Amino acid sequence: MLAKSKMCCLLLRYYSLFLIVFSLISLQGFAKKTGDVSELQIGVKFKPKTCEIKAHKGDRIKVHYRGKLTDGTVFDSSFERGDPFEFELGSGQVIKGWDQGLLGACVGEKRKLKIPAKLGYGEQGSPPTIPGGATLIFDTELVAVNGKPTVVEEEDEDDTSGDDEL
Repeated sequence: MLAKSKMCCLLLRYYSLFLIVFSLISLQGFAKKTGDVSELQIGVKFKPKTCEIKAHKGDRIKVHYRGKLTDGTVFDSSFERGDPFEFELGSGQVIKGWDQGLLGACVGEKRKLKIPAKLGYGEQGSPPTIPGGATLIFDTELVAVNGKPTVVEEEDEDDTSGDDEL
């Protein structure tokens, strides 16, 4: 009888351990990944003092960008290639997060776009570099609109904010 009681107790412990491990694994699949967003977030990191040219739907724009995953992994960058990407804004040539996130930007403006999967590559991703369901982070700089390039502004000498982060 004592052996049967020990066996029952041991099985109960293993069963409990199994349930705990199974629950943790199941919950991990449903847990939101750190840094994920559900809606487009647009952060203006630099805006020229004067904004004579803004990007509108149908404009042909040139954009420098650095694309990252939420863990910081860079998956593509025009900055490193020295070749900005050119496309027609709002025409569906790029992911929806770009078409929406760059509207109204001034030539020379720098923005950080946090793009949810539904406005990026969706649940399928873009293997092998972009996993399914990934939130994308883009550091962007609008270089030109309809062939009109960035007007270089001199920075104020007394600007000591030290905020160089893009």
